[in-house]
Amino acid sequence: MTTNPQAGRAAARAVVQAYHEARFRGDVSAAAATLGEPFRFSSPLMASDSAHDHLAGLEAFLQIVTGVEMVSELYGDTEATLVYDVHTAVPAIGTQRTAEHFHLTGGRIGAIRLIFDATPWHAVMQAAAAAQA
Repeated sequence: MTTNPQAGRAAARAVVQAYHEARFRGDVSAAAATLGEPFRFSSPLMASDSAHDHLAGLEAFLQIVTGVEMVSELYGDTEATLVYDVHTAVPAIGTQRTAEHFHLTGGRIGAIRLIFDATPWHAVMQAAAAAQA
């Protein structure tokens, strides 16, 4: 039996693009539908073993996002990597270059590793916490 390597990459692309597009338009239900169980998320600022926890802060994050510009997309049968710029309304952050690696299992996203420079976020998060105190 011969497998079609293009089919695996196409399936990975469809799932990852559906997640990415749903997340940045704020459609939590559609984004959650692409995530598997178990699920693991990690970034320089947080980690989660729950799809629900991962998506819980999406609305607040999207309030500062003014646009997303794709730089590169790479797809394999069970993994994908997106590199994109997140444009924000926060001057201290500006444009955040981001790499996002996905691992897929059973046609759904089982793990996401977000990679970016978190340095400007620390000051912004401290200021937000102080404002709420």
